[in-house]
Amino acid sequence: MGMLKRGISVMLAASLIGLVGCSGKSAKEKELEEKIVELQKQIEKDKVKEEKTEVEEEEQSLEVNVIDPNTDEVIKTFLPEEMGFGTKEEKYKEEVENWVKEIARGTETKDGYDQRMIPDRIGEDGQVIKGTPRVILEEEELLEKVIYAFKKGGTVELPLYVSESGYKPEEVSKLEEVVVASYTTNFDSSVAGRTKNIELSAQAINNVIVGEEDIFSFNTTVGPSDEEHGYQKAMEAVNGKLVEGIGGGICQTSSTLFNAVDTLGVSYVEKHHHSLDVGYVPKGRDATVSYGGLDFRFQNTIGIPVVLKAFIENDALIVEVRTSKANQSLIKS
Repeated sequence: MGMLKRGISVMLAASLIGLVGCSGKSAKEKELEEKIVELQKQIEKDKVKEEKTEVEEEEQSLEVNVIDPNTDEVIKTFLPEEMGFGTKEEKYKEEVENWVKEIARGTETKDGYDQRMIPDRIGEDGQVIKGTPRVILEEEELLEKVIYAFKKGGTVELPLYVSESGYKPEEVSKLEEVVVASYTTNFDSSVAGRTKNIELSAQAINNVIVGEEDIFSFNTTVGPSDEEHGYQKAMEAVNGKLVEGIGGGICQTSSTLFNAVDTLGVSYVEKHHHSLDVGYVPKGRDATVSYGGLDFRFQNTIGIPVVLKAFIENDALIVEVRTSKANQSLIKS
């Protein structure tokens, strides 16, 4: 409508100019010239007003779309104006920050983009059984990108970083050559439930490859220690007391693993003690776990890939860390 009105005004002004040109020294020349000047001023005012309106409308309609780079799907649309951009800085920043944390880490009902690595393992035939890589959504980077985009609108891709296991396929056949660390704990095999639970959890970590800089998670690797996965009732330490529960005994496996890798230069990401002393390792040398809760996690910072071996001989659980002969001399102290 504004464009049409301005166009008519321009046409009218042009007509008046034409009349002035045709009238020569008409007595109305001065009056017509004044009307032309007034029309031109009005045209400029209308133009400025229209441009201002367009800018305001554009600012109000600014939006920021966050896109999943794997699917090109818009997973979130932010409307800066409605969120208080430019007026309520703390409010909109807090809202964006909370959203970023939620999609990265997940909620009780929905998984986040962050994914712990499920390590590769060596199968019975010597072939690699693939797990899944570690995925991290960089929260600080995403927050900064979204806030910056609030100024002009546009799209932001999720900054997802994928880390594959740090080993070479050609190394696999030699990773079992030498034992570089080991630890043994004993148990009473006449206690059927506990023995079964130790066997299952040991099988779960056996032949697992832990590459350079990989983060090993006991809970992620072993999975749920429930009846559905074959675990049985046995005594376990809970809040300073021994009680019967499904999966009792798996902490002996995690503690034996801890004592094996602790002789190497690994870095600990998460480790917890039991609420009471346990008899299968010295005091303070345990690593308790609970699926969905406490975990035992370490990062392989020794400079070489290794493979874990876990097996039972008589009444003993043995965990070994092995690598190739060529790698043995490269271990970082």
